[in-house]
Formats: sequence, C-alpha cells, structure tokens
Amino acid sequence: MDFFTAMRISSSGLTVQRTRMNVTASNLANVDTTRTPEGGAYRPKHAVVAAIPIATSFQELLGAEMHEKVHGSEVVAVESDATPGRLVYDPTHPDAKEDGYVEMPNISVVSEMVNMVTASRSYEANVSVIQSIKQMAKNAFEIGG
Repeated sequence: MDFFTAMRISSSGLTVQRTRMNVTASNLANVDTTRTPEGGAYRPKHAVVAAIPIATSFQELLGAEMHEKVHGSEVVAVESDATPGRLVYDPTHPDAKEDGYVEMPNISVVSEMVNMVTASRSYEANVSVIQSIKQMAKNAFEIGG
C-alpha cells in the first residue's frame, strides 16, 4: 500500500468521525425538544457507516479487484430513530396532552456522551495515522535524496 492510499483511508475515517460527532451534538442539543417542524418530539439520529473501496482510477480499482481490496469508510445515511419517545408527566408543559403527559425525545445523554468520546478518540487516531504517514514519507525522501 502506498502513502496516498493510506492517507485516503485515514481521511475517509476523519470524515466519518466528524459526521458522527455532528449527529451526536445534534442529539444532545435536542434532548428536551418536544416540538419539531415534522410534528412531535425530536427523533434521535444515527449515522449509518459502510465500507467503500478506495481507488482514484479504473486501473487502481481493477488492481484492487484482482488482488486485495482496500476499503475506507463513508456515511451512507443519517437515519432517525423510529422508537417512540418517553412519556413524562408535566400538565403545565405547553405540549402536554389532555392526560398531562408530554412525549420527550428518546435520548440517553450518557449513551450520546459515550458516542461522542468514541468518535473523538477515533478522529484523533486517524489524525495520528496521517501524521505518521507524513513523517514516513518525509523520512523516505531524506533517505533517497
């Protein structure tokens, strides 16, 4: 694997982790949102990630098919959670139903924080990989020059 392929793989990981952090931040920001333009409580969102082949030309893709496939990652969708929200009794809330219950978003702050830390650590790991690749390339040029 060459330096550029390794960089493309790591950069695809950076993009995925940035999207995961943005989605998690949105979920945390809307933890108490009971009214959305779509109607009802905010639905938490989740990034769907898939492996994608890394190639910049047809020749590289053909070579990957013949030997070993090299994959990066990509967010293919951001989906809303379909589970119903939790009901909280608060008859004074403006969105309370006749029985006094309000539908709140089904978001666990603890789980979202774990997702945020995991995405942040993965982002940092990909940055470290890119820095290592840059250093290896620099050392290779120094040896050859």
